Amino acid sequence: MSSMPVAPPPPNRYQPVPRAVLRSPVGLAKAVSILLAVVVVTDMFAVWADYQSLDMVNRLISDFDSVTGQELDSVDMRYRLAGIVQSAALIATGVVFLVWFHRVRVNAEVFAPEYHAKKRGWTIWGWICPVVNLWFPRRIALDTWNASADENQRGAKLLNWWWALWLMTEFIGWAAGRQYARATTPEEIQRALGSVLVTDALDIVAAILAILFVRRLTQMQHEKALRGPSAPPFVPNLPAL
Repeated sequence: MSSMPVAPPPPNRYQPVPRAVLRSPVGLAKAVSILLAVVVVTDMFAVWADYQSLDMVNRLISDFDSVTGQELDSVDMRYRLAGIVQSAALIATGVVFLVWFHRVRVNAEVFAPEYHAKKRGWTIWGWICPVVNLWFPRRIALDTWNASADENQRGAKLLNWWWALWLMTEFIGWAAGRQYARATTPEEIQRALGSVLVTDALDIVAAILAILFVRRLTQMQHEKALRGPSAPPFVPNLPAL
């Protein structure tokens, strides 16, 4: 008698979660801190360039003939240079920050896998995707912070202040950019430059808070790793968004 054909097993609906491996974030944190310090320096240069541009526009409004073509070219060159160095510093910092952010997120799974509402991939895509980038990175950062903290370290005021300043800088910077692009009169340029100056000043504070956040979270993970595991090193995550 021929045997009955056996139906193949149904496909597994859930892919296995990659194993979480504890790796030191200290070296990456130092690199991110240095790059954020460079961002602060470029922002300070940008604030100076903004002020010089604003002063020149004020002179144009009050006495047009008091400004020479050479001064206009010099101030414009400094303003453009500030934008270039700012962009370069932000891109370099952003790349290294994302590597660090992913590292501490994976480490946090080793400490407390039950804390995480978002999958690891959102440590990257959460910053890129429109709309969700307004809260996904903070949610991941908060989960990582709580998983890495002791009971007396659960308050995340530093994280909240950094995230609030980051969002404020992004919104005001977006509005200032549109305002500057649409400006046609000296008075409109004057108002736009004032907004740009405020954005660059806020970015300095946000970058400093980011340094403190990176150093504090890294220190918490380092200290927790040195104490050794208090629970099994890995428990598979439940399916998450």
